[in-house]
Amino acid sequence: MQLRSNDFQDGQPIPARCAFGKPGDPIGLSDNRNPHLAWRDAPPGTRSFVLTCIDGDAPSRGDDVNKEGRTVSADLPRIDFVHWLMADIPAECGELGDGSCSDGVTPHGKRAPSGPPGSHQGENGYSGWFASDPQMAGTYLGYDGPCPPWNDARVHRYRFELHALDTPGLGLAHGFGLEQLRAAMDGHVLASAALTGTYAINPHAG
Repeated sequence: MQLRSNDFQDGQPIPARCAFGKPGDPIGLSDNRNPHLAWRDAPPGTRSFVLTCIDGDAPSRGDDVNKEGRTVSADLPRIDFVHWLMADIPAECGELGDGSCSDGVTPHGKRAPSGPPGSHQGENGYSGWFASDPQMAGTYLGYDGPCPPWNDARVHRYRFELHALDTPGLGLAHGFGLEQLRAAMDGHVLASAALTGTYAINPHAG
């Protein structure tokens, strides 16, 4: 099975229009459009797909994050930050258009994100990130793109992963979490494909 995008190549930068944040003063909101994704060569018996996007380079501590005069060290241990969870993508679907599931930042989060008919979308990491911000706090469902700290010394890697399943549905309601998804998928995965894009707001990140 193969996964590709018209917007970026594997291991290459994700365009700013597909990000939540972009360089500003020192950071600004971007277009937050989901990237184009297309896949083929799913194995026989595929009855649905699951799509995830996870940043494995999120800082494990927030002490220095976005603080003037400080830098988030490249050596700081990193954790996963969820950017997109979508289950029950129909087996006949093989492509998601640029901006078809997210187009613009939605303060307090998207309540009913767009997606293929019958699909269900989970909660991303921005719910927790903005929990103490009255202007942005809410439940963030569907795709919300990259917004690494503007003072992070590390370039972040965003792994889009597609899984072909042997079941037409996982029985998950909108707003499920990553661990719920993994538990529901267990024993149903026929094949997987991945595509990794990079993104940084700090021009000196490496």
